[in-house]
Amino acid sequence: MKHLLFAALIGIVVTPAFAYRSEPDESQLREHHQYTNRSGQHVHSPAHSRTGGVPTGATAHCGDGTYSFSQHHSGTCSHHGGVAEWE
Repeated sequence: MKHLLFAALIGIVVTPAFAYRSEPDESQLREHHQYTNRSGQHVHSPAHSRTGGVPTGATAHCGDGTYSFSQHHSGTCSHHGGVAEWE
């Protein structure tokens, strides 16, 4: 918490690491849908991995076995069993 306060005092914007994830590789996924998030950005909908491994750009593993590419913690894996594990 001290680091975040110091960063705010000197004007550094601290963004969560998951916000820098790359776009998913469609060839690694079974489903190919998108949604518009609360920031107005198009984001890949939760999808199953073709290989069983963590797909590129995944930010969370959902309770139903899908991987989320959400850019915000709030609402991640909703309708997919909640977040089982953050990536």
